[in-house]
Amino acid sequence: MADDLDRREPEDKFKINVHEEWELRYWARRFGVTREQIVDAVRRVGVQTRDVARYLGKAWP
Repeated sequence: MADDLDRREPEDKFKINVHEEWELRYWARRFGVTREQIVDAVRRVGVQTRDVARYLGKAWP
């Protein structure tokens, strides 16, 4: 299936997919950090959004 290029946010907000550039941009904007900080955080704590948010010191519902 082809990617939906009009997508505004991830389908699964509980995991961060670092293999999708648009998703890295989304999470970087969402947390107010750089794309590289998202990649580093995922490398250190895994793909779970709550763990990445905690690592970055950001709020997550």
